[in-house]
Amino acid sequence: MFEQLLPAAKDPILSQTLACQQDKRAHKLDLGIGVYRNNQGVTPVLSTVKIAEQRLLATQDSKAYVGLAGCERFNHAMMDFLLADNSSKSRAVAVQTPGASGALRLLADVIKLANPDTTVWLSDLSYANHAPIMKTAGLSVAYFPYFDHDTKAVNESAMLATLSQLGKNDVVLLHACCHNPTGADMSMEAWHSVTDMAIQQGFLPFIDIAYQGFGEGMDQDAAGLRYLAERVPSYLMASSCSKNFGLYRERTGLAVIAAPTLSQSECVKSRILECARSTYTMPPDHGAAIVRTILEDAELKNQWLAEVDQMRGRIQGVRKALVQSLQISTNSHHFDFIADHKGMFSVLGIDPAQVDRLRTEFAIYLVDGGRMNVAGMQTQDVEYFAQSLAQVMI
Repeated sequence: MFEQLLPAAKDPILSQTLACQQDKRAHKLDLGIGVYRNNQGVTPVLSTVKIAEQRLLATQDSKAYVGLAGCERFNHAMMDFLLADNSSKSRAVAVQTPGASGALRLLADVIKLANPDTTVWLSDLSYANHAPIMKTAGLSVAYFPYFDHDTKAVNESAMLATLSQLGKNDVVLLHACCHNPTGADMSMEAWHSVTDMAIQQGFLPFIDIAYQGFGEGMDQDAAGLRYLAERVPSYLMASSCSKNFGLYRERTGLAVIAAPTLSQSECVKSRILECARSTYTMPPDHGAAIVRTILEDAELKNQWLAEVDQMRGRIQGVRKALVQSLQISTNSHHFDFIADHKGMFSVLGIDPAQVDRLRTEFAIYLVDGGRMNVAGMQTQDVEYFAQSLAQVMI
């Protein structure tokens, strides 16, 4: 049966982590996979997560299924957190999913059910798994201009010119904040324009929010999303608890559907649950139980927000130190854009040969295309990285 089956292509991100793990050199940097690490190189369990787990250990009396939609207390707590006092909550519903990738896939499946002729438009560049998820669900994928490789910022005029041509058979997938892989975020003015276009032209906004709190702050990072949600007739949203709660291995995500009416949203939710039943059936509970324990307790929530502030501050500090070190190592301001980017990532704009030299000569592992995980770098490695990058730029 399997004789004709060819091996899958290597994952562009996970393959770099595996290669780094297999590298025998003592001093090596894995700046590929998108996980936060502290200054000791550890992805920590947040203290608030440990407190929540202790409470669950003391009080949880069953491991029975939680249901197709997952924990509804988690769903409501996360919607309240993401949308705040947004009026769209009155017609929005949510489903707990196995990570944000699970949310992306379920929402892609329901798009395919609703309109098989839909084209999903992704930013160029976009998260490496966006296109595979959409294509595996049977949807067509196209790209709108986004990242300007010269300025290392968003080319908003080109982006808006392309989006202005879209209509009712189109879905536009937007990063709410901390754009992956570029670190370059849309301005609020661009969010206003996209919102107006969605209303006038009828395309469906699909928001991926995976790094809330890692850019400028919890509310600031959700500002564009909330502005759009308040005004468009329909939107979809996929949210992750991996980064800001540090629950990477717990696979905790949320899919949100907001149709013009609550009854329509509930109808879409029923079809999403049908899709879930035919794949994984029930989502895992532990991560969701941790999150709703934190969000439902005001004191614990405030402690968690302070922990996210600390993580964001460390990332911003690494960005500033890296820019300063690169100015010295390269005798230029070529990489100053790194300080302007938001969240975990930046795209350096170096060519494949230079990425390869960083791996082979200096044991520095980036994703092809020069995407680096700034949040994975320790302060003590900044100078080594800057000097190594300067060497391959010669």
